[in-house]
Amino acid sequence: MTEVARAAGVSQKTVSRVVNGEPHVSADVRDRVLGVIRELDYRPNNAARALLMGRYRRIGVVSLGTALYGPSALLIDLERAMQRAGYLFAVASTLEGQGGSGIPAAVESLLEQGVDGIVLSEPIDDGTPLRLNANVPMVSLGESVHLAGGPSTVVRADGVTAARIATEHLLALGHRTVRHIPGPQDWWTARDRVRGWREALAAAGAPEPPLPADGDWTPASGYAAGQALARVPDLTAVFAANDDMALGALRAFTEAGLTVPGDVSVVGFDDIPAAAYLSPPLTTVRQDFAAVATRAVEVLVAMIEGRPHPAQPVDLAVELTVRDSTAPPRSNR
Repeated sequence: MTEVARAAGVSQKTVSRVVNGEPHVSADVRDRVLGVIRELDYRPNNAARALLMGRYRRIGVVSLGTALYGPSALLIDLERAMQRAGYLFAVASTLEGQGGSGIPAAVESLLEQGVDGIVLSEPIDDGTPLRLNANVPMVSLGESVHLAGGPSTVVRADGVTAARIATEHLLALGHRTVRHIPGPQDWWTARDRVRGWREALAAAGAPEPPLPADGDWTPASGYAAGQALARVPDLTAVFAANDDMALGALRAFTEAGLTVPGDVSVVGFDDIPAAAYLSPPLTTVRQDFAAVATRAVEVLVAMIEGRPHPAQPVDLAVELTVRDSTAPPRSNR
C-alpha cells in the first residue's frame, strides 16, 4: 500500500479508501490509484484486513456436492451474487447419503476458513429441526435452522405453491386427476412438491392416486416410474417433480405406445435448458435460481452489515411455462 501511495502521489489513507470502496475520493484520484494498483499487481491482504476491520468480506456456502441441475445452478448464481455484492465466495460440500449429518462439519469448515456469514443451500435433511452452533449470520434456502441466537432467516422459491399451480393447470384442462412422480423424500423440495400436489387435488375434490416409488431426480428413475404408470388404464396426466424425471417418463410413454399430449399430459419442474427442445416441448415450472441467489445474498449482507432485514421467511414466486406437452384429455375434445 505504501508503494501504491508513493507511485500515485496520494496518502496511504486514500489508497485504503479506494481499495475498500469508500466515498470521499474524487473520480480522478480513484482512477489514478486503480491504475497504479494494476501496474504494481497489488492485491489486498485479506487476512490483515480481517484482523484490522473484524470482517473477512467472505461468505460461505454449504451445498450438496452433486452435478444435479438445481443445486449446481444455484451454486453458480450464489457466487455471482456475492461477487456483485463485493464479497469473496467459499464453499463446503456435503455428500449424498450423509443427510443432515454432514452439515455441522461443513459449517465448522467454513468458520475455520473465516467467513462473515453462511448460506445454507443443502437440500437434504431428515425432516427434524437442524440445530447449529454458529456465531455468524445465516440464511437458509430451505428449512429454518435453529442457531444459538435464534432461527435462521429463510429465502427460497415457493415449492408448495409451484406444485399446486402445476397440478391445477392439468385439472383445469379437464383431467379427472393427476399422477405424481415424486423426488426423494429426504429432500425438502421433494416433500414440498408432494404437499402442493396433494393440496391441489384436495381443493378440487379430485381423487388422490397412490404415489409410485420415490425417484432420485434422474431420467432413469423417471423412466422406471413412467413404465409403471403406462400400465395404469385411466392415466391421462402426470406431474413429475423435476424435468429430468419427466424426460425419462416421456421415453417410457413413447415406448408404451402412448402419445404426449394426445394420451397423457406431462408437466415437469425446473425448466432446464433442454425442456424447450424436447419432443414435445415440456410444460414445466420455472424456478428463477438467479433471483433466489440474489435475494439470499442481499438479505445476508444486510444481516452482516447490521442493516434491516426480513424477519419472516421470504418465499419467491415461480411461474408455469406452458408448452406443448399438456392438453385436455381425449374425452374432453
